[in-house]
Amino acid sequence: MMETLPVGRFQFKRLVAAFLSSYRTLFILLWIVAFGSVFIWQRKIIGAGISVSVKTGLSRPMPKMRPFAFNLTDFGGVGDGKTLNTAAFERAVLAISKLGKRGGGGQLNVPPGKWLTAPFNLTSHMTLFLAEDAEILGIQDEKQWPLMPPLPSYGYGREHHGPRYGSLIHGQNLKDVVITGDNGTINGQGQSWWKKFRQKLLNHTRGPLMQIMWSSDIVIANITLRDSPFWTFHPYDCKNVTVRNVTILAPVREAPNTDGIDPDSCEDVVIEDCYISVGDDAIAIKSGWDQYGIAYARPSRNILIRNLIVRSMVSAGISIGSEMSGGVSDVTIENLLVWSSRRAVRIKTATGRGGYVRHITYRNITFDNVRVGIVIKTDYNEHPDDDFDPKALPIVKDISFTGIHGQGVRVPVRIHGSEDIPIRNVTFRDMSVGLTYKKKHIFQCAFIQGRVIGTIFPAPCENLDRYNEEGQLVKRSTAQNITDIDYDI
Repeated sequence: MMETLPVGRFQFKRLVAAFLSSYRTLFILLWIVAFGSVFIWQRKIIGAGISVSVKTGLSRPMPKMRPFAFNLTDFGGVGDGKTLNTAAFERAVLAISKLGKRGGGGQLNVPPGKWLTAPFNLTSHMTLFLAEDAEILGIQDEKQWPLMPPLPSYGYGREHHGPRYGSLIHGQNLKDVVITGDNGTINGQGQSWWKKFRQKLLNHTRGPLMQIMWSSDIVIANITLRDSPFWTFHPYDCKNVTVRNVTILAPVREAPNTDGIDPDSCEDVVIEDCYISVGDDAIAIKSGWDQYGIAYARPSRNILIRNLIVRSMVSAGISIGSEMSGGVSDVTIENLLVWSSRRAVRIKTATGRGGYVRHITYRNITFDNVRVGIVIKTDYNEHPDDDFDPKALPIVKDISFTGIHGQGVRVPVRIHGSEDIPIRNVTFRDMSVGLTYKKKHIFQCAFIQGRVIGTIFPAPCENLDRYNEEGQLVKRSTAQNITDIDYDI
């Protein structure tokens, strides 16, 4: 019942091999095939102010994924882009909630059209299905967005003290929720939110496009999410979350904090076969902020991210932190293409965070036109208040990078540990990155302990031990705490 994105594991490896085998011709083929596959399942591509729509004439029939199915129009919904449909969504969700677990729950079909709504809640054992050319539009009047208490692991709203705005589509304490479709769209219409944020006209933290809290068995698949007021999809303290075949879009500039997917104190998460181009991190794994996250004590763990094409001109393709005070562990990121971005993959933390980042595996990662490829930063000093514990020092260790390739990179590695927060047990193997900057210290390190296995390019910093391909020690580092960080390049 759900489509499979053509950017699969084997095709991705073939694309990367083609990318590496030629200077220009096969690189062009990479983009033709990779983005051609995106066009197949993404009916609308939003570029820099350009909108392209593909019409098929007839809409696909609605597949029935639950034994009971309803149409939004059955509850008074009007898809003209002007009529407010909040009550229709609420009546439909109420009808499904009355089914309970009986027969597997119910499905709400959103037909083609533009369905303006204020925020509404989901219920358990529910499928929200968006037809091709169906678009849910978030109302831009913030007075119609409810206020909610701050997240317990943050203490305050992320942007302002006090309450925060809720999300357009919200759920709490749910089980078995599916949001899917024939690549229908959920559009937060965030432009007015971004403008008011920049003008400092908002008194509360902006709300995500979708936020599901304290829930399990969540599937988001085969839809487009775009122009969120704030973070796009924020699963909070959830278990068993799958995001598959999803396009997430926002302007790459002037759309502040529009992260794509932010798993926060979540476990057993799979994010795969997605295209994400937004105004902040494409993905940011979090687990609470300073003393509030330490007290909440819910880690993010057992997370698999694979087969993605991502872009972030402001922040990074895949980030861990900086709010990671509950801990982050057992994360695998593989088969990833980061293009035209400021940073590719990043871990960020600071004194006062506490917690840990450990057992992180990066495998088969490709950079194209990225300013800084790999970043670990331990001085990301942004705090909810002044009451954080300066002795709460995070632990960062057991991180491996294997199969790191690409071109057009200014600084391939910048790992900035400190005397208080050293980076431990970092491994590099099979790395070859084409450079755009010819300066000596382009593989930058400070307070890092780890190893290089085999030959990598560019030459690693002196902080790392050298091993041959058979894993035999060749040269022991004598300067693990040496610093050659240069933020000017």
